[in-house]
Amino acid sequence: MNGFIIHGWIGILFLPLFFAGFVKAQTFLNAELPKGVISFTSTRDGNYEVYSIDLESGKETNLTNNLALDYWSSWSPDGKFLLFYSNRGGGEEIYRMTASGTDTEKLTDNSFKDYLPVYSPDGSEIVFLSNRDHKANEVYLMNADGTNVRRFTVNEDFEESASWSPDGKSLIFTRALREPEDSTYASNGELFLMDYHSGNERRLTFRKGYDSGGMFSPDGKRIAFYGADEAGNYEIYLMNADGTGIENLTRDPLEDYSPFWSPDGKWITYTSGEAGNYHVWVIHVLTREKIRLTNLPRRNETPFWRPEPRG
Repeated sequence: MNGFIIHGWIGILFLPLFFAGFVKAQTFLNAELPKGVISFTSTRDGNYEVYSIDLESGKETNLTNNLALDYWSSWSPDGKFLLFYSNRGGGEEIYRMTASGTDTEKLTDNSFKDYLPVYSPDGSEIVFLSNRDHKANEVYLMNADGTNVRRFTVNEDFEESASWSPDGKSLIFTRALREPEDSTYASNGELFLMDYHSGNERRLTFRKGYDSGGMFSPDGKRIAFYGADEAGNYEIYLMNADGTGIENLTRDPLEDYSPFWSPDGKWITYTSGEAGNYHVWVIHVLTREKIRLTNLPRRNETPFWRPEPRG
């Protein structure tokens, strides 16, 4: 049975919580528990698979169930499909499947690495990363059916973790900048915002270390990302859409990364852990209360919240 571990530290209210079949007395102030479905990847069965978890029942489902590497997940805006990437055909390619894990379809097919796909807000396009034209990863776009592939960024830098603004007019991504004193290929990851139509770009972060995983809030006003604090520990951060007002959201000794907003913007799901043992958590944006969603050991990571059903 899956269990949920709940933490709260603002004020004192001791409640017995009956959540997903798990009975646990914890300090918890927020009466509204997170709802919906979250997809994530896990190595609990010996290799990376894509799973989903229903937050009301606690039921976890292996959606890919394949001996190959299946990683990442991005929901279509209507919640009917999931994107992921896999090496089941040899190289790492982008695939699409239904929300229940059926009717898997291969969208890319080449000898290079295509990965980290994300649907556009209207579901018509997919942004992804690839090294098909350059030794370093660049940002690419394609239609939702895999046609009309085109390169979006053109430079000599390594780029990753691309996603969309809610209005579909901009893309946010990480660019690894090489510092003058650095002998490696690239070390300083910063978040950039690029206009979809004009290609004009703007740097959003100017922090030491590697900032990545930028995700817009549903209302487009804030961005969640992960990066190192002063001590070098990775945390989840929030900032305004223009890069101002950066604040540390998680503030814990664990390694935190891969944030993603709930459809109502009240929660953020993310990965947290250490020494190869990582779990999927959610944190309330206002109260900072945390809930651990997964219990089985190994790596449970890269969570994505399913959009609310339309109509």
